[in-house]
Amino acid sequence: MAMSGGVDSSVAAALLKEEGYQVIGLHLKLYQGPEAKKRIKSCCSLDEALDARLICERLEIPFYVLDFQEDFQSNVIDYFVNEYALGRTPNPCVMCNRTVKSELLLKKADELDCEFLATGHYAKILKDDSGKIELHRPRDRKKDQTYFLHGIPYHQLQRLIFPLQDHIKSEVRLIAEKLKLDSASKPDSQEICFIDEDYRQFLKAQNRITENPGNFINLDGKVLGRHRGVPFYTVGQRRGLGISDRTPWYVVAINVDENQVVLGKRENLLFNEVQVKEINWLIEPPKDPREAMVQLRYSHRGCEAILTPLAADKAILHLPHSERAVTAGQAAVFYEGDRVLGGGWIESCSNEETSMDIPA
Repeated sequence: MAMSGGVDSSVAAALLKEEGYQVIGLHLKLYQGPEAKKRIKSCCSLDEALDARLICERLEIPFYVLDFQEDFQSNVIDYFVNEYALGRTPNPCVMCNRTVKSELLLKKADELDCEFLATGHYAKILKDDSGKIELHRPRDRKKDQTYFLHGIPYHQLQRLIFPLQDHIKSEVRLIAEKLKLDSASKPDSQEICFIDEDYRQFLKAQNRITENPGNFINLDGKVLGRHRGVPFYTVGQRRGLGISDRTPWYVVAINVDENQVVLGKRENLLFNEVQVKEINWLIEPPKDPREAMVQLRYSHRGCEAILTPLAADKAILHLPHSERAVTAGQAAVFYEGDRVLGGGWIESCSNEETSMDIPA
């Protein structure tokens, strides 16, 4: 059981024990930078390891701390920094769940002779009529974390357990209170555990990205002003541009090769065609176009799409209704009802009606 020290993993461990599983608690030491040390809501903070240990003692299960700092640096933080340097907007939580919280933890589970890996994620594992594993949205839709879990390969998904799949958050806290767990009233963790307030400050602190001023331009190529450097901007951004007009300017594209940040108006953020790469399918990869719902970022409500395969791990999404601020580097996750079909990284997007193409 992956033990963060929070209420979700604490209750998940307790539920597993009640069901008769032999449970071992594993806490991951991922990042101990200055940001983590001062954040009480971070799963990377130092206090979390102590809290996880106390929870395991309370539940009378073995507890181990695993030092994955080097793996987290190479798989998550380096990826995070490099994506911004390339003009894309990363999603470190997707990458962390794929490379650290599943792959590396499963290897450790094998070393401990454990059959399954459990986490406190809000997601659901089901089996179809033939016995094949499926990833579904959980009962608590407000806490749904399937978007972050879509990148876990199918063969690893078969060994995962999500004990909270049929619980809502308020029930989880009540269970923690009944069990007198200290985590019962603990606040939820932040989405990006290693960022304090502004990701731009974090990028500068990594000493691999420096300010490299260039031009803000409009869609016609007219220079509108100067920017700090392309890593410090993301598609859809409105604040902090320092350029006034009768209507707000937005970042609509980033050109790394020319060191340019392209600005446009709100209507210029609408796209109806999305290229997706490095798709991880949780179903048999489709050969023909099919209808699906697609979630284009974690906070996205989802939209209808026609999913057309281009290769085994590539596809193009045709959106009947244009969507705003589709961003290269974010994940696009495909659903059929509550079932996750798969997902990949957004490579580029375009608007067929205006012939505007935004490459990664």
